[in-house]
Amino acid sequence: MDNFVPNHSIVRKIWSNTDVVLFIFAGAAAQFSVNKTVDWLYFTGKLPNDPLGRLFSTVAYAQKILFSSTEKANLAIDQITQIHQHVEAARDSKIPDWAYRDVLFMLIDYSIRSFELLERKLNEAEKNEVVHVFCRVGSRMNISKLPHNYSEFQLIYAEDLQHNIAYGNFSKDLFKQYKKHLGLGRYFLMKKVQSVLVPLEVKHLLKLSNGFGVKTLIYCYKILKMMSLNELLKVMILPKAYQMQIKNIAALS
Repeated sequence: MDNFVPNHSIVRKIWSNTDVVLFIFAGAAAQFSVNKTVDWLYFTGKLPNDPLGRLFSTVAYAQKILFSSTEKANLAIDQITQIHQHVEAARDSKIPDWAYRDVLFMLIDYSIRSFELLERKLNEAEKNEVVHVFCRVGSRMNISKLPHNYSEFQLIYAEDLQHNIAYGNFSKDLFKQYKKHLGLGRYFLMKKVQSVLVPLEVKHLLKLSNGFGVKTLIYCYKILKMMSLNELLKVMILPKAYQMQIKNIAALS
């Protein structure tokens, strides 16, 4: 039985690194808030009630797909499609195709950005591999306008960022919820990480700072990693309530 993602793929290396996954989570948390369809995430009430858990759920589903056989991965993708169809039926409306693509593009973009920020630069072939894997997910979901390589991805993503994001009341409320669930110190740290991670369009909308001090934090992380003490980073970034979810994500890989 073949794996959805080959064992040697850079995608497996990216998503088996829980520190990188945390940064993917931080970037998506920012960009989710300014997506023009964020109201869909508010419709069920799950996002405002547990925004961190909702984002962890997205990450966990992604890992479930990436570390499964092709058959099991396809079943998981189909399950995601069915969940969204139920929400659409309940609201008697259709989620725009571009909204699905936006989430897919977030996973591509933050996979690359986070790994490069914490580990090393990826070459063009590795970036193409990231795009290829996630676009296989998108193809299974019948999402349109999917890129064939990283260059195409950049062009389509740049266009989508111009049209599909805006700051509104949901954006403001979502960050209030992040602050409530993270606590002031971790919330401040999350925003600092976001400031050096997200695209400029998102950074400007959210009025994020220049990320002063984050490079020092990353340098300290790399030292801790060499000393096998990087588990401290997870404790710093997330409250105890979410430590088990991080362990579950690590276990999936």
